[in-house]
Amino acid sequence: MTIKAIVFDMDDTLYEEKQYVISGFKAVDQYIIEQFGVTGFFESAVKLFHSGIREFIFNKVLDQLGVEYGDSTIKILINCYRSHIPNIHLAEDAKWVLEHLSSEVKLALISDGYLNAQQQKVHALKLADRFEVIVLSDEYGRENWKPSPLVYEEVSRKLQIDHIQCMYVGDNVKKDFITAKQLGWTTVHIQRENGEYANTNVTPEYEAHYRIDSLRKLPDLYACKHMFIKDGESVHVS
Repeated sequence: MTIKAIVFDMDDTLYEEKQYVISGFKAVDQYIIEQFGVTGFFESAVKLFHSGIREFIFNKVLDQLGVEYGDSTIKILINCYRSHIPNIHLAEDAKWVLEHLSSEVKLALISDGYLNAQQQKVHALKLADRFEVIVLSDEYGRENWKPSPLVYEEVSRKLQIDHIQCMYVGDNVKKDFITAKQLGWTTVHIQRENGEYANTNVTPEYEAHYRIDSLRKLPDLYACKHMFIKDGESVHVS
């Protein structure tokens, strides 16, 4: 069956998600300077993030800086982080593949995450003009984040393309591929070396059909589905 639509994830698929994190920390840092007259949030937050900390970073840094705060302060900082205008840009291979595929197949986007933050990312990356359909799962409620089938079904319905003619490209093996595969989609794992889920291990049903390390390999892959060609060499995709 010919692939007629290629649907992308956004975070760590089209751009490096760490860019967004760093951008958000800068926004929060500026707020703390203005409201508390305290410097050093950005440096401390980045250090914690790079050490592998992912939870309660704001609390931990404020404790380190000796700033008194309550739950309301944390909520304000979280809102500042999620609502800021991010300084992010498309990965080189993402920009290339979107330009080269746009005239050949329909393009769509499915992305999880808090709605305000995801909308800001879409705007910053100028994605509205690149995709025929954009589905931000938070619009349908947290219960419909991937791997909920609703978002895949919504894209198929809006594009008016059968599931079996859709291909999904994402980075997170925990949730991106299992439902798409069950619905009949072809799935592709873009395995970015520094991605947030680069070293995640899952059972086979969660794995994508194919794995690539650059989106530049996608056009040949979607055309034949069994192999891609690079520099004249036939390379099978696991």
